[in-house]
Amino acid sequence: MNSSGSSFWSSGSVPLIDAGVLSSIIAVASDIALVVSQNGEILSVLVNPNETSFGKLQHWEGRPLKNFLTRESIPKIEAVMAAMHDGEAPARSVELNHSDNAVWEFPIRYSFHPFGSDGSFLMLGRDLRPIAETQQQLVQAQMSLEQGYEARREFDARYRLLLRTVRDSIAFISVSDGKIKDLNDPAAALLGSTREDLIGSSFAQEFRDKRREEFIEALINAAISENTTGLEVQSRRGRQRIIISPNVFRAAGERILICRMSTAEETATRFDNLSNSLASVFEKGPDAIVFTSVTGTIEACNDAFLDLVDAAHAVDVRGRSLADFLGRGQIDMSVLVENARRTGQMRMYSTKLLNDFGAKTPVELSATFLEDRGEPELGFIIRDISRVDAMRKAPVHTSEESSRNVMELVGSATLKEIVSETTDVVEKMCIETAVSLTRNNRVAAAEMLGLSRQSLYVKLRKYGLLNRDGDGD
Repeated sequence: MNSSGSSFWSSGSVPLIDAGVLSSIIAVASDIALVVSQNGEILSVLVNPNETSFGKLQHWEGRPLKNFLTRESIPKIEAVMAAMHDGEAPARSVELNHSDNAVWEFPIRYSFHPFGSDGSFLMLGRDLRPIAETQQQLVQAQMSLEQGYEARREFDARYRLLLRTVRDSIAFISVSDGKIKDLNDPAAALLGSTREDLIGSSFAQEFRDKRREEFIEALINAAISENTTGLEVQSRRGRQRIIISPNVFRAAGERILICRMSTAEETATRFDNLSNSLASVFEKGPDAIVFTSVTGTIEACNDAFLDLVDAAHAVDVRGRSLADFLGRGQIDMSVLVENARRTGQMRMYSTKLLNDFGAKTPVELSATFLEDRGEPELGFIIRDISRVDAMRKAPVHTSEESSRNVMELVGSATLKEIVSETTDVVEKMCIETAVSLTRNNRVAAAEMLGLSRQSLYVKLRKYGLLNRDGDGD
């Protein structure tokens, strides 16, 4: 017997196989097996017992094979049947897609084996669904990669365009090794070299008397510091004084410094322009702006404030306390100063502004504590809300409705009880308003209501307004 074992099969050594055993062997040897007549009718269907996903296919028997193939597979089986009719069995396997009532489809790779004298042939098939699913996953993965690459290319194009068109000198520095990862042409020109030569070089060596570790640490400290003046250095090539304003961020697990660089002259010009713009807003702005000492003494104000208080000149108000112009006087001033000093600023404080003639104007104030100077100051922005306040007010039917509600109580309670009940309601509303205006500052609220601190606490307990979390002042 040769190595292929052909003499064993052709010598008659193998006994005839029982029909039941043969069908089992065929079913196990393939995922699905079909016996098809010469005219394309399915005579028998054998399914591998381990393949339960096909379901029951016995209804295929006795029906044309074309009824269970998709449209693109019908020409393939017609070509195979024509070749089988001419006595030529296909040498290669053919992939066919089955469809059953258009509900589901599955691809099968068939090999064709003629037998018998009536032109029938056996189709042994392998299920291609696992391969198709794997191919589909690979296609989806490839599409995801392509989308990721496309998004990255688009982001890189935007980044390159922004870096090229921006006029500021910008450099990206790696925190781990202190090398320049990227920079634009203005930054390269400021450092006295070309962009190609600087990328990948040490950032510290571009400046005089700077060591890498200490310099990077100084940049990080400047980036996380609240001081925005930047770090002043001197370039090694041009001997220019350069101001570096760094920011730190993390990308792909690496910390990167983005450094905006400018000469000291450019920085001074920029601050001069900003100062001029702020001065113009102070002089021509529609909102009143007032600068006072920490005690509330007016040091400077604009014309808008003079218009609100009907003062002829700044000399008339300079040196006076801002409390003189507030509706609740020193109480308003204490609330504003205390909250501004505690949190740095206070927003949207409503009160009324008085002038020397007794006229009142509804206003909203915001206060900022300016401590970045030798003598700390307070900056106030005051906005006239008289028109807005008039629009917010309800129609003048409130008093009539209130009177009607009080009249309905007549007869259901004594006069003393009615007066006591309405007094409690008004008293509670006043206390709630005072506590809200002073942001739960009990001392200021007591002063605003003209009560002692102990009396205020008694009334807070009486009306259930005493919050344990806000017990302190």
